[in-house]
Amino acid sequence: MIKNLIFDFGKVLVDYEYMTTLVEIFDTEADALDFLQRFVNGGWAEKFDREDKPVDEIIADMQREMPEYASQIVEFDHRYTSLVTGEIEGMAALLTRLKGEGYKLYGLTNWCSRVRQTMKQYTIFNLLDGWVISSDEHIIKPDLRIYKCICDRYGLVPAECVFTDDREENVKGAEQFGMKAILFTSAKQYEHDLQEIIEHA
Repeated sequence: MIKNLIFDFGKVLVDYEYMTTLVEIFDTEADALDFLQRFVNGGWAEKFDREDKPVDEIIADMQREMPEYASQIVEFDHRYTSLVTGEIEGMAALLTRLKGEGYKLYGLTNWCSRVRQTMKQYTIFNLLDGWVISSDEHIIKPDLRIYKCICDRYGLVPAECVFTDDREENVKGAEQFGMKAILFTSAKQYEHDLQEIIEHA
């Protein structure tokens, strides 16, 4: 029996977009794109999410590696929460209904500690009964230890959980841990796939 629904944050509960903010920070769109590619492909996004050291120290490391963007990196840090553009359409209403039906709702996200500012800005997070944030644990999905962490913290049985994420590798990690899982594309698609799982559980 499915009792617990676990949600990724970014691209599932709230949307985000790097370039909208970066083009306001960098002198040219080419510089913004160059920084974004180096941020993602250089492993900096994972360093933020794992947060093995304080964010301020990670920012300093980035400045040493990309000195030509030193001032823009500081601005990027100051505007980090502005990367989030709003709640995913339909999810707040769906979570409200699911909570009313008796399901426990949890969050499991790869995000740096700045996410707490985002959580204060959007009421969808008030619907959650608990959460695990990668930067608190210094573990990122799809490491199986982070799925174990949320189950241990809230006394969840993996077979009674449905996890959803917009990244296939994280969905596969949850399945490997023993959860049912859904690759998220929209609220409507999630609702359909969830109903299929519930009916066959």
